[in-house]
Amino acid sequence: MQNTMDRRQLMQWIDEVSFAITEITLYLDTHPNDADALAFFNHYNEERRRAVALYSANYAPLTLDAIENCDYWRWALEPWPWEGGYC
Repeated sequence: MQNTMDRRQLMQWIDEVSFAITEITLYLDTHPNDADALAFFNHYNEERRRAVALYSANYAPLTLDAIENCDYWRWALEPWPWEGGYC
């Protein structure tokens, strides 16, 4: 992941790594001893964590655990998907 991504690119990256994590989790449910799959999961889980933190710091929190010392609900001020938001 690069820190030079714009908002749309960063959201696309979050969607892509989230999909990869979901798929590899399903695989690991039936193959828990696959070291390569576990390494893949750990790598992309960390990529997603960093991307969500970067998005939250620059735009708005995507998840409740991305909120830090917030005195108002900033995500409620962001555009909704039908208003051109990036959900």
